[in-house]
Amino acid sequence: MAARHRRHRGERPVTATLAPAPRRPKAAKRFRAFWRRWWHQLTAMRTALVLLLALALAAIPGSTFPQRSISTVDVAAYFDEHPDLAPWLDRLWAFDVYTSPWFSAIYLLLMISLVGCILPRLGVHWKALRAPVPDAPKRMSILPHHRVLGVDANQGRARAVLKQRRWRTAVREHEDGTVVIAAEKGYLRETGNLLFHTSVILVLAGVAAGSLMSWYGNRILSEDKSYCNNLQQYDEYGLGSWVDETSLPQFCLTLDAFDAEFTAGGPTAYDADVTYETGGETGTYDLRVNHPLNIDGTNVFLIGHGYTAVVTYTDRYGQTQTLHQEFLAMDAALNSEGAFKFPDANVDPETGRVDPGAEVGFDAILVPTFDDSTAMLLGTDPEPNNPVLALTAYTGDLGLGDGLPESVYSVNEEQIASGALRQVNDEVEVIGVGDEMTLPDGTTLRFDGVEQYAVLQVRHDPGGPVVLAGAVLLLLGLLPGLAVRRRRYWIRWNPDGTVETAGLNRNDFDGLDEECDELTAAIAPGHEPPGTDTDRPGSDQ
Repeated sequence: MAARHRRHRGERPVTATLAPAPRRPKAAKRFRAFWRRWWHQLTAMRTALVLLLALALAAIPGSTFPQRSISTVDVAAYFDEHPDLAPWLDRLWAFDVYTSPWFSAIYLLLMISLVGCILPRLGVHWKALRAPVPDAPKRMSILPHHRVLGVDANQGRARAVLKQRRWRTAVREHEDGTVVIAAEKGYLRETGNLLFHTSVILVLAGVAAGSLMSWYGNRILSEDKSYCNNLQQYDEYGLGSWVDETSLPQFCLTLDAFDAEFTAGGPTAYDADVTYETGGETGTYDLRVNHPLNIDGTNVFLIGHGYTAVVTYTDRYGQTQTLHQEFLAMDAALNSEGAFKFPDANVDPETGRVDPGAEVGFDAILVPTFDDSTAMLLGTDPEPNNPVLALTAYTGDLGLGDGLPESVYSVNEEQIASGALRQVNDEVEVIGVGDEMTLPDGTTLRFDGVEQYAVLQVRHDPGGPVVLAGAVLLLLGLLPGLAVRRRRYWIRWNPDGTVETAGLNRNDFDGLDEECDELTAAIAPGHEPPGTDTDRPGSDQ
């Protein structure tokens, strides 16, 4: 039985004291620990690679679905073709992929991951550049490349050879009389790696700046025609997310003359003489391909050219209308397609009454050089040596009054399919310059000639120079990162008179043995490298 403890007189009662319960870490400490783990995970290189892959996958919808930043007309057409699916896709930002919250989140996380990954490596690399080369290990025989020289080696010659070959060196004299020259080379590899990753950040930053702050507009401009820089006068335009259309630079541009040089295969050179006006000042410029005009940080590029057909239509009341209609090139020979539309044709001059069923339109193909000796309609010469128009005429309702956007290069096919427009000529009629096409109601269309037009692109892209700088730095960093190998070399004079050399490869480098033997031979000319390498690490030769 267990013995009972009796308290004697004068003895104080024994009270049991419990150990204090361990305190739970404070909320602030738990938050700091969570943040530290999360930050280390985010700034890991594997996380950056995963985010880069996620960004590539997230960009796929941007090339699958039409984007509002590129063409609102295509987006509207997609809604018409897919009335049930399009609203759901729009809720997921499928038509604004590159400005969507989920794409921006991936982009921002990738930027943070790369910056957080590179900054610590920059500090480590900076310390490594300033730190002296490490001393040789006490047992040099454990290194992969180890030699014991059979001849003496001069210390001054060793330092001179290593410095001549751009090795960082450090000379150490120990208390026991041992002298070690430590050398290291290949720091440019890590510099290249850091430069490469920094350039990726620059490219991402430049692309982001371009997406947010850039804008562009395309305009077809015929000779002796002018336009001013506002969105209503562009055939196509796109604005960045942070661009306000009221903040566009104010200028006007006139195409004074245009000249194109041709070969049998197509045009070889474009030259446009333009006059521009901005801020009350007027100037002239010779606009050429890859020779843009810069106005207040905005570049005007010459990117193409084509032909404008000039025709005159005479209606049943004798009223004439002249059109200068640009045509869209279909091939390198500048065979082009276009349309002439006369919604105000056949208006009774006495009553002013408009008959919607009397509107006239023409689908046309412009051939710059027509060869009437062959059965082929399309030509092979882009110069306007024998221009002709191949015409198909329609009368009825052109459908221009519904307010919906439509192509200026063709008659509305839906109006033709519905019967609102009727074809009035059974076969395509070909007319040359000065010829007329007569419709069944007696109205005529005369081909007056062709003019040339220039295709201009006005673009402001503040991210372009940043992307270019990043691309250049990427190439500069990639080359040393792939070609340079970091390695170390030691030569030690022992107190017993022996001389040892050893090398260590910090990266995969198959030529380390050969390089170390060349260094040793240059330092000690009487030394003969072994014919074969050691079979096992650590064996002396």
